[in-house]
Amino acid sequence: MRQPPDFAEFSCQQCAQACDLGFDFSMAFQPIIDWPNNRVFAYEALARGPEGQAAGWVFEQVNEDNRYRFDQSCRVKAIQLAAELGIDAYLSINFMPNAVYRPELCIRTTLSAAETYGFEKHKIIFEFTENERIQNDDHLRNIVEHYRKQGVCNCC
Repeated sequence: MRQPPDFAEFSCQQCAQACDLGFDFSMAFQPIIDWPNNRVFAYEALARGPEGQAAGWVFEQVNEDNRYRFDQSCRVKAIQLAAELGIDAYLSINFMPNAVYRPELCIRTTLSAAETYGFEKHKIIFEFTENERIQNDDHLRNIVEHYRKQGVCNCC
């Protein structure tokens, strides 16, 4: 398996602004319903093309060189758009745990986006993508612990 690119050359700001992805994307928000209480519990952020193209179009643009920057950019864009839309429920964001090389830095980018856009960080839920094999269980536990210490809702 090919090693992921070294993120040392990128700043948090570059990941936050989707620099060097080579394409633009947006998000759709699918409601997750709390059926017994008849309310929206959360919205899952789903990648879409800039003109509403399906996720398949977006993922065709993602390759080994930009996949981790794309993953980090998705977190920022999901928070930005959720705040702009006035979403007040929890926000479920898929992410690739192998994209978080240094939790203290990658977490800072996500939390900075929440602060910048006025989205409450305790309403963020991270959902590990099922299409990426976790390479290091201890690293994954470290990521979850860092997020919890920073007040992020949960990881599942």
